[in-house]
Amino acid sequence: MRQWITVPRDRLEIVELAGAAAGYHFAQDVRDGLTARSKHLSSKYFYDDLGSALFDAITYLPEYYLTRAENEILREWGWEIVRVLDEPVEFLELGSGSANKTRRLIEEALRVQPTLRYSPIDISPEALRVSSATLVEHFPGLRVRAYAGDYFRVLASGVLSFEQRVLAMLMGSNLGNYEPGVARELIALISRALRPGDALLLGVDRKKDRATLERAYNDPTGVTAAFDRNLLGRINRELGANFDLQAFEHVVHYDEKRGVVNSYLRSSVDQLVRIEALDLDLNFAVGERIHTESSYKYDDDDVAELAAKNQFELRKTWTDAGSRFALHLLVRTGKALEHP
Repeated sequence: MRQWITVPRDRLEIVELAGAAAGYHFAQDVRDGLTARSKHLSSKYFYDDLGSALFDAITYLPEYYLTRAENEILREWGWEIVRVLDEPVEFLELGSGSANKTRRLIEEALRVQPTLRYSPIDISPEALRVSSATLVEHFPGLRVRAYAGDYFRVLASGVLSFEQRVLAMLMGSNLGNYEPGVARELIALISRALRPGDALLLGVDRKKDRATLERAYNDPTGVTAAFDRNLLGRINRELGANFDLQAFEHVVHYDEKRGVVNSYLRSSVDQLVRIEALDLDLNFAVGERIHTESSYKYDDDDVAELAAKNQFELRKTWTDAGSRFALHLLVRTGKALEHP
């Protein structure tokens, strides 16, 4: 597989894999989703510049406890998390974003070892360059080898290389954004990339009462509604559509049987929408919904079962004071696996 490496300084390199971002085709995904029998849009398109700003605002809402709860765990237990494995360790993070939460673990690791190697994976090369350069500047003992691309493709490529025992990270309830079959596939890929004795720090939102969960995804201030509607706004801006954002209501529903919060945009009127870039006209009946996001919740038994099926042992669990959110340490067992 071809790769390009840019080295702006001796402690930072960005690896961009040819074709690693394939499948990230906004226009085609919009066409496929909005012409399906049950209309849907992928939640991966929430995070344009405006969407990212709106999500940052969501994390400050009193109803949206997830980010605060995970930060509480890292603040209280970060010292223990980085000491569970034999030293020295190196970090691999999936979906690193700005790496704000990871900073706590980097700080703790550098308290017990003089240097640390950090390998983040993210879809955006520019976001990786910015966050990685900031981290290298702030932590003199840190080396960064970052991978730009979809992490399914990066993990499957065989391009990852490790020098020490690995602590991989999939935090922020990231796993919950995937349908169960895809989530299992992702955990299997992580397992295949790791070696016996390596570990995965997995962040999940726990199952809880309907009212708490539905408020977290539909706050009375309307910030989550604006975040959801921004998907339609992005289609307007980038594909020349004429969605009337106020003609779509943000609604959520917690399916207790499946343990998932589903988010929808529901048409409040009969309407016709034109998407110029796709040469596409869409009819929406009053009450018709566009599915925009699923957020799956995991209890400890769910995580233990997922671990056991993928050669992981659930070694330890940390929670916030309210037991709303959990970070699970899964240690890789068995023999090293070959890439197919």
